[in-house]
Amino acid sequence: MSRHVERVEHLEGTIKVPGDKSASHRALMLSALAAGESSIEGLSSGHDVAATSQIMVQLGAERHDEGARAYVVGPPDGLRASDQVLQCANSGTTIRLVSGIVSGIEGRHRLEGDASLSRRPMDRVAIPLGLMGAQVIGQGERVTAPLEILGASTLHGIDYQVPTPSAQVKSAILLAGLFAVGSTTVREALRTRSATEDMLRAAGVDVASRDEGAGRVVTLTPSRPAPQHWRVPSDPSQAAFFCVLAAIHPDADITVVEVEDSPERIGFVNVLRRMGADLERQSSEAGSTLRVRSSLLSATEVHAAEIPSVDEVPILTVAAAAATGVSAFRDMGELRLKESDRFAGALRLAQALGCRVWSEGDDFFVEGLGSSRRFENFSFDAGLDHRFVMSSAVAGAAGQGCDIIGADTVASSYPQFFDHLASLR
Repeated sequence: MSRHVERVEHLEGTIKVPGDKSASHRALMLSALAAGESSIEGLSSGHDVAATSQIMVQLGAERHDEGARAYVVGPPDGLRASDQVLQCANSGTTIRLVSGIVSGIEGRHRLEGDASLSRRPMDRVAIPLGLMGAQVIGQGERVTAPLEILGASTLHGIDYQVPTPSAQVKSAILLAGLFAVGSTTVREALRTRSATEDMLRAAGVDVASRDEGAGRVVTLTPSRPAPQHWRVPSDPSQAAFFCVLAAIHPDADITVVEVEDSPERIGFVNVLRRMGADLERQSSEAGSTLRVRSSLLSATEVHAAEIPSVDEVPILTVAAAAATGVSAFRDMGELRLKESDRFAGALRLAQALGCRVWSEGDDFFVEGLGSSRRFENFSFDAGLDHRFVMSSAVAGAAGQGCDIIGADTVASSYPQFFDHLASLR
């Protein structure tokens, strides 16, 4: 589906973006693993999270909704294998974390995804889960989906150094560790988002973590999570789109409320401030409130280490395109392994906006147009990647408009995005 985004002369208002996808996936999984009823407030309504919910039901959990709250009942005897395919759609979080769970559930499990997900490497989880006693069979050297997983009646705890830091890989190993004999330790050279270990700890599981230099060591003692009331904060990676929109638009004042603000998730705020964004941040128990006004941005250097998931790089590329000077994005090789090749996609988008771009190895560079120029009207194929849909829309609304091919992909993470954008006019 193609969608036209018009130029907007003035933007003002307050937005609460959907519940954090990371926390939503994990709240559903931990609730299904517990014995009894849990409730979840603020659950993401995106298709990715819906895929996780459906799989938990297929594995034996029950779900019903009352108003804005979801209730999940984990079976007393634990989850069990399903004779149906576990359809993960476009969600890397779903397929990797579910792989960890079903590795500890005896039986044969088949996990499938869409064309985009089926190109993403699953050897990252297949190797450690195999060391724990499960068998993960995929396609080719990189073990791509569809996957067939033979769950073991007893897994063994391992001490594992993750070769490439990844919150999804870490989470898959820790979730499998719930079913293991002996403790499970995951070592990461670069700290990634801590949602899994934090939420496991909140559910009564014995999880210890300590920082080591730039990295972290997490050790889990196997046990069953207890039912909880989960309150999911707003997704920081979704908030980033509106923060950049306000910063690059010539007449904007936008506030985003209740944003999840753990250090590994809020790195884009520091990047925008470094670029000169007029950005105020106020913290509370509900999360951070971010107010951003029209700004004159200057180029900066963005390192993957400050945005471990690199999810915000597409929209920060738009900020770089509007800035004065050459911005450098360092160590961004992980972008090539996302829903699409986001490394190439970021260069394509910046070029579509009229910028000079180039790359050197895992680094890429964007020479911005400067605040005196608005982006010209452009067309962009989002390539089945929701983040490029939203990044393009931000550039179009702040510039002279745009046409986005494949705009319906936004429903995988943020179905209300275009409605929320329209509400700021």
